[in-house]
Amino acid sequence: EVQLVESGGGLVQPGDSLKLSCAASGFELDSRIMFWIRQAPGKPIEWVAAITTNGLGKSYADSVQGRFSVARDNAKNVIYLQMNDLKIEDTGMYYCATNRPPNFPERGPGTQVTVSS
Repeated sequence: EVQLVESGGGLVQPGDSLKLSCAASGFELDSRIMFWIRQAPGKPIEWVAAITTNGLGKSYADSVQGRFSVARDNAKNVIYLQMNDLKIEDTGMYYCATNRPPNFPERGPGTQVTVSS
């Protein structure tokens, strides 16, 4: 059974940084392309970043390109999302998820990121 648990969210000011972590268990993480997705209140799920199984291939949504960086440590079964220069529009619940778009049903409970001045 796929189990994912996100952590690292919080309340920050515009321009601040946060690093999210996602602990994976119950499956072979190194065999899965993984995603970070987010959802703001009243808005649909938005894909944020993706990373290939070996971590060498990374893709980002235009809205976060140049500010966010995804990484993984397969030996530790962890996925990371480094978020720099946070903006108010980055506010939302952040999830890590397996590669099952568009609804990404295999995801954790999420970690809340709130960017507010």
